[in-house]
Amino acid sequence: MTRLPFLVYVLALGTFLMITSEFVVAGILPAIAGDLRISLAHTGLLITVFAVGMIVGSPSMTLLTLRLPRRLTLVLALVVFIVGHVVVATGSHFGTLLAARFLTALAAGAFWSVAAVVASDAAGPGLGSRAQGVIGAGGSLGTVLGVPLGAVLAQVLGWRGTFWAVAAAAVVAAVLVARFVPHGRVTHAVSVRGQFAGLRSGRLWLVLAACATTTGGVVAAYSYIAPLLTDRAGVPSTLVPLVLTGFGVGSFVGTVLGGRLGDRHPHVVTVVTPAVSTLLLLGIGTVSGLPWVTTALLVVLGLFGLSANGVLIHLAVRAAGPAATLGSAFTVSSFNLGTAVGTAIAGGTLGALGVAGPALVGAVVVALTVVPTAVLARVALRAGRRPAVDEASADEIDARV
Repeated sequence: MTRLPFLVYVLALGTFLMITSEFVVAGILPAIAGDLRISLAHTGLLITVFAVGMIVGSPSMTLLTLRLPRRLTLVLALVVFIVGHVVVATGSHFGTLLAARFLTALAAGAFWSVAAVVASDAAGPGLGSRAQGVIGAGGSLGTVLGVPLGAVLAQVLGWRGTFWAVAAAAVVAAVLVARFVPHGRVTHAVSVRGQFAGLRSGRLWLVLAACATTTGGVVAAYSYIAPLLTDRAGVPSTLVPLVLTGFGVGSFVGTVLGGRLGDRHPHVVTVVTPAVSTLLLLGIGTVSGLPWVTTALLVVLGLFGLSANGVLIHLAVRAAGPAATLGSAFTVSSFNLGTAVGTAIAGGTLGALGVAGPALVGAVVVALTVVPTAVLARVALRAGRRPAVDEASADEIDARV
């Protein structure tokens, strides 16, 4: 079997750090809130503002760096990423921390968008999909290893130690990127107008809507899972990292299985997974006083909750046509738009519904995913062909949407 270039795994290290940084706050939320003497809902804005930064950063950085050397873009993104984490690790004013998180997210959006293109080029056309799978797996491992490891480090070194550790790992990633990413030549033939032309597809906007709701609902619940486990379910704080690991393992396995099933049955995956996730979130919100049941439901939620994301990205790239890079960037924005809105709404329910509120909000948001995915599935069924494989059926769907 032909091996992927080592560069692809270097870039996967970067996406691992990006996802770890985005969601590590969920595992150390009470510690940050206690140290800064602010509410849990207020502290949750550290997740929301990162998502907002990714919303802005992914498409805007994709366009702004079209004519920059990719190695330079990646290294600069990592440098900004490092600086942002150092500011958070040393800062004491909450406004400063929010600004640093936003800046860090802009860098993360730039890195992710460019890394996807560099990985495909490095692997070549025969291994392009496999390379994207590795890049995506790096992000999934952020929830499997990065978030729970960050929670453990916070217990040993304090929550600021977690951000110092991410910054140090990003230094290593920057050195590796500078060493292994080829300099390449800058292309001046890219048309920004041509990129935006690819956004006219009706199918693309249905997929983007599904990206926002499926991720927004799951992350709304996940962002406040630590206080739910400790305050409602009675899980000792020392075991929270273990529960988060269970969710992460489920997410990693679900992403792999979802991708494989999505090759043959994309619309089954994109309709069934949000339906099941809705029921799981309702269960978590209503039986959260039972620690073992809550833990089990959370692990199964990891298996289903984000498992359709890879399929949605693939459908978006196909729908965007010649603007595939920008289409991919907009899926990142949509995922994070859902995260920003979902976590903000979930945080607002803490006062009225308590720590179970985010799970109930998440169930409502994820349920909305069934609407656009069912429309896509129905039109594809009428067309008689899978849109992810056949361009004729793709044109048929765009005509109907």
